[in-house]
Amino acid sequence: MTDKTIRRLGAISKLTTSERRPVIRTLRGWAIHVLQETGAIRECEEHGWMQDRADPHARERAFDIARQDPPAPPADVSPHAAEAAVRDVLNSIGDTCPECPPDEEDRR
Repeated sequence: MTDKTIRRLGAISKLTTSERRPVIRTLRGWAIHVLQETGAIRECEEHGWMQDRADPHARERAFDIARQDPPAPPADVSPHAAEAAVRDVLNSIGDTCPECPPDEEDRR
C-alpha cells in the first residue's frame, strides 16, 4: 500500500468510527436516551428490559438536560414537555427485570 492509500483508509476509518448522535424519532425515545446517558436507567444484560437505578443524581442530570436542552427538530419540544417525558418514562420503568429470577436480579 502506498502512503496515500494508508492516509485515505485512515480518514475513512475516522469517519466510520466517529460517534454520532443517534436519530431519535419520538419524545419517549429521546427521554429513554437521556436517562440512559445520565445513568438513571440501565438495560438488563440478559433480557434487555429497562431498569430504574434509583440514582437521584443521575435523575437530576436527566431533568437538567430536559430543561436546558430539549429535543430539537423534527419535533420542537418545550422544556416543560421534555421534563414531563423524562418523568413519564421514569414512572413506567421498575427497578427489576420482570424476566430475571429474584436471586439472579440481586447479582446485577
